[in-house]
Amino acid sequence: MLKHPVFAMAFRPLYLLAALYGAVSILMWSFGWYSTLQLPAYFWHAHEMIWGYAGAIVVAFLLTAVATWTGQPPVRGARLAGLVGLWLIARIATLFPQGAAVSGIAGTAFFWLAAALMAAPVIKSRNGNNYIAVVALAAFGLSHAVFHLYLTQPLFDGSALFNGLLAGLFMVSGFIGLIGTRIISFFTSRRLNTAQVANPKWTAFAALLLPLTAALSTMLQLFPALAALCAVAAGLLGLVQTVRWFEKGVLREPLLWVLFAGYLFASLGLAVLGVSQWMKSYILTNMGVHLIAVGGIGLLTLGMMVRTALGHTGRPLYPVPKPMTAAFVLMLAAALCRAASAALVAVNTTAYLHSMRLSAVLFAAALVLYIYRYLPWLTQPRIDGKAG
Repeated sequence: MLKHPVFAMAFRPLYLLAALYGAVSILMWSFGWYSTLQLPAYFWHAHEMIWGYAGAIVVAFLLTAVATWTGQPPVRGARLAGLVGLWLIARIATLFPQGAAVSGIAGTAFFWLAAALMAAPVIKSRNGNNYIAVVALAAFGLSHAVFHLYLTQPLFDGSALFNGLLAGLFMVSGFIGLIGTRIISFFTSRRLNTAQVANPKWTAFAALLLPLTAALSTMLQLFPALAALCAVAAGLLGLVQTVRWFEKGVLREPLLWVLFAGYLFASLGLAVLGVSQWMKSYILTNMGVHLIAVGGIGLLTLGMMVRTALGHTGRPLYPVPKPMTAAFVLMLAAALCRAASAALVAVNTTAYLHSMRLSAVLFAAALVLYIYRYLPWLTQPRIDGKAG
């Protein structure tokens, strides 16, 4: 069983499970699931989208990519099955009235085990450029642990829990910044046959360290002005980078424009979220959160799941397989719809509810199209006969 192709590399089981769970959980939340008293209402929704959906894809991407970056064997077999098992336990436990503690332990163990599995090839190959990614993955697990620590407090402190969620969202934004800096200009130059835009080394570190600093500050509920400043700086850096990398030909290539659009949304979201911390604006906070969560995370995770799974199953990247362009358009529509709903929340409750639900349906539909196309590919051996 553990030699089945689905356990050959981390992207195979985790991409499929994340896509399925992302589609189901966002519909559950949008149409009336309010979870349990231990993890109620939007706390469950945000927790599962940040550390459940996005967390699975971040781990899958890093554990897949680190084999290429270091030249070491990938995580596979029993170790991968154990990692996937922890993720599943963490997801299922949130559905039970007394399951928050189990979810907290299993979910944190998932990230810390992933960090250890990534650290091993990085250390063995002395791949110094990726130590920071290992540290960030461990910090992502720490943000999950701290959120669950806040859940154990005798009095339900919504403010502390919300800060814990923001810390997790900042961490995902940091991974977006780091990975985007490494791949977007490279992919663009390769596909369009243009000169690659050079990225000074400090930009990749800043794209990760600024959100990481914001996350730690928010997580510990210390120096809120510093968190806001770092978020705005990270957002502005991302906007500048998006403009620097852009080429006209990008708009003709779905596998490129989806990455640019996602990076743009994430950068805008960071800037808006940072400003909202100074202005104490609920509307801006709501908009910033969902610019990152639906626009940044939604578009970039879908784009990377489509691209990396093609390459690692031995399939050509171009043309984009049907119906993935439609999935990208649906996810883009979901992001725009959710951003609009954030502006409606204080104006028209009914319009807000309908636009939020429409965004959820579009988000889920995009992931369902991914599952439809990729399920047979991710559960079968590579078509070129290679391992992976």
